[in-house]
Amino acid sequence: MQLSETVKPISYIKSHAAEIVRDISKSRKPVIITQNGEAKAIMMGLPEYEMLQDSLAMLKLAAIGTDEIRKKKFKPAAEAFKSINSRIDALKKTMRK
Repeated sequence: MQLSETVKPISYIKSHAAEIVRDISKSRKPVIITQNGEAKAIMMGLPEYEMLQDSLAMLKLAAIGTDEIRKKKFKPAAEAFKSINSRIDALKKTMRK
């Protein structure tokens, strides 16, 4: 991704906010906002932000899983499913009361 095309000073953002939001929605590219010539913030569309957050969450889960495997802190699949099914059965009994 070439970010240099989407660098805008904060003064431009202030006077063209609606146009920038429209462009971001169309292009799906983030805009880098500068202040005094330095990159200070990024403006991006909501769908892209949500996708980024989902990707980060998946990476965190993968890292946790990898770490737990490395530390041998896991159960065999059959044992894990047996435990899950027991919990589900207990919840069903509680809900029937």
